[in-house]
Amino acid sequence: MTAAPSASSNFSQAELDKFGALAQRWWDPQGPQKALHAMNPVRLGYVAGRVALRDARVLDVGCGGGLLSEALAGEGASVTAIDLAPELVKVARLHGLESGVTVDYRQQAVESLADEAPGSFDAVTCMEMLEHVPDPAAIIDACARLLRPGGRLFLSTLNRTPAAFALAIVGAEYVARLLPKGTHRYRDFIRPSELGAWLRAAGLQLEDVSGLMYEPWRNSARLISRADVNYLACARKPG
Repeated sequence: MTAAPSASSNFSQAELDKFGALAQRWWDPQGPQKALHAMNPVRLGYVAGRVALRDARVLDVGCGGGLLSEALAGEGASVTAIDLAPELVKVARLHGLESGVTVDYRQQAVESLADEAPGSFDAVTCMEMLEHVPDPAAIIDACARLLRPGGRLFLSTLNRTPAAFALAIVGAEYVARLLPKGTHRYRDFIRPSELGAWLRAAGLQLEDVSGLMYEPWRNSARLISRADVNYLACARKPG
């Protein structure tokens, strides 16, 4: 596979290949992204509770096959969605044609878009991506540059704790087989304190951190107070 155009080398080709291989079943609610389908309404609700989405300009970074992108557009947002895996961008575009939901999908690095269109978005989402790139702080900095003053950045990732190792890797990948083996690497998980430091360095103000629990026995997800496994975060650009 040919690497996508990028403003930097801040991606892992092995990670792109791994997720690109899942593209054809991305929209299958019983497929490899089953947990993501269950979490998507919670992610959407988290964003919609903090940003008026109708007519807002929203960027979805690391959009994958477009689950969150379409959901945001369905709430009336004008959505641009970017990913570096060409298979995922293709699947996202095809699904948009089937669903009739309009999203501007691009195979582009966030750093490149930040150079082209700084200050263009009311909200930026970057979900389940930071733990898969070599330099997550650089991703956050690019997202911050893309926000207009007063705009908000929404992130989700995995905490680097024994609980996250037990549930997200041992449990999800090896016991319950909810995810393909090798989906996550524990060393790449991110503590909220680390995330907060990167947000401050990018000039953003952290507003909230909330835990996100997936319950496989019910195939559902909900927000919780503990952030020791999956968590969502919201930060605001002053101004």
